[in-house]
Amino acid sequence: MVTPPLTPEEELAEAYNKYADAIFRHCYFRVFDRERGKELMQETFMRAWTYIGDDRKKKVLNMRAFLYRIANNLIVDEVRKKKELSLDELQKSGWDPSYDGLAEMQKRVEQNKIFDLLHHVPKEYREVLIMRYIDGLTPADIAEILGETPNAISVRLHRGIKQLHALLGRKH
Repeated sequence: MVTPPLTPEEELAEAYNKYADAIFRHCYFRVFDRERGKELMQETFMRAWTYIGDDRKKKVLNMRAFLYRIANNLIVDEVRKKKELSLDELQKSGWDPSYDGLAEMQKRVEQNKIFDLLHHVPKEYREVLIMRYIDGLTPADIAEILGETPNAISVRLHRGIKQLHALLGRKH
């Protein structure tokens, strides 16, 4: 018996089950804020839902790449609108520096230590390194998401790894 093809809605529900955690990690490792990462992941799936639920019944050929592209666009928008606040502005808005969030601060310091090396790598390499080694995407998937060739992505991955090795003081 032949199974009927999935409807776009069923395909998106299946994609949510398969990729929601990965999309969350992808967002989190770019904004370093757990709640904002969750919000961006949810917004990614909402936008995908809106897109496939459109009256024109648009077909998505590679759901994983499609979701990562939406997430990347949301992250770019997030970075553009985010601005740094001074300590005075934070205090005026009610932030209390005496708050004892020691455990949370220690956790963030540890996370920042782990990813500190990535921040010393140029953005064009850092982006593909995160997508490849944290998100687990293939060079072909990354190429599709970023609109580049797989060869260009492989070269950037190689150069990014070489820079990480240099930062670690190792020979590649």
